Amino acid sequence: MRILVADDFSPWRRFMSSLLNQNPRWHVVCEASDGLEAVQRAQELKPDVILLDIGLPKLNGIEAARRIREVAPNSKILFVTTHLDTDFVEAALATGASGYVLKADAGSELVQAVEAALQGKRFVSRGFKGIVPAEAEETPAPIGLGGSDDLASSAASLPRKTDITRRHEVQFCADDECLLDGFARFIEVALKAGKTAIVSATEPHRAALFARLQAQGVDIVAAIAQGRYIAVDCADLLAKLMVDGMPDRDPFLSVVPALLACVAPAQASPPPIALCGEGTSLLWARGEIDAALRLEELGSKVVKMYDVEILCRYPPKSLFSEEDARRICAAHTAART
Repeated sequence: MRILVADDFSPWRRFMSSLLNQNPRWHVVCEASDGLEAVQRAQELKPDVILLDIGLPKLNGIEAARRIREVAPNSKILFVTTHLDTDFVEAALATGASGYVLKADAGSELVQAVEAALQGKRFVSRGFKGIVPAEAEETPAPIGLGGSDDLASSAASLPRKTDITRRHEVQFCADDECLLDGFARFIEVALKAGKTAIVSATEPHRAALFARLQAQGVDIVAAIAQGRYIAVDCADLLAKLMVDGMPDRDPFLSVVPALLACVAPAQASPPPIALCGEGTSLLWARGEIDAALRLEELGSKVVKMYDVEILCRYPPKSLFSEEDARRICAAHTAART
């Protein structure tokens, strides 16, 4: 059985491909990064199943599905997306798609959805049970949609908290040495505790941090090979989280679980996560104060509910007004200097 995966976020494509390729009868034959490419590849390859995100560049997933219906009418289409609005579900299913899976539930539902599609059945994520048309019966038990800021039902791939420790700290750094020292200590402690470390930083800082961890005796090469250390570009990551100049909940719930899925996709219970980054500092440097605080708000929601700890980097307090420094500190559980 041949599968085409279309999503503009490469770590998420890798996660889905890894998950699907575990079945020896299934084979991901192609990956596409935009809607137009998905249509072209569908026409060329005529895959059995096509996985489509809705928010694809160049051509959105719903329009891509309509065109695929014309060029590859026998291909089964499954939408895998972050959109919780039932209008999107109805529009997606109206294209003749075989299913609609929330990315946050893909770890437990994607294989089930593909199997349902191959059997000629329709599959819709458990959060929409009873809301979408009655023919979408191949769904797990309902859990409810929750409010617009309720991450509990939409971030199921995050490791659940098992205690009341909630760490979302801020580090005020006078220079690069301070940043590297703080991040290196944070990562070393996390790895020794059996956690997975994710760092979001500029390319020079990622390279310097790699060298510093090695100098400290951390087997960072092994950690990377084991999927326990992931380093990403903060500007690229930040761009994926923004909608109309502000960090947005939907892409946040797409990108963050995708990063975590890349940690150890085969594990049923994801390990605790330690995340350090300078994305908020980048927003402050650009004068986007409200955007930085919105990102902190989203991070705090995750920290409060799941086994994830976060360390953020900012310039020295002396560079901020008294009010701005207060707002930064208020957004965190503790401050490091």
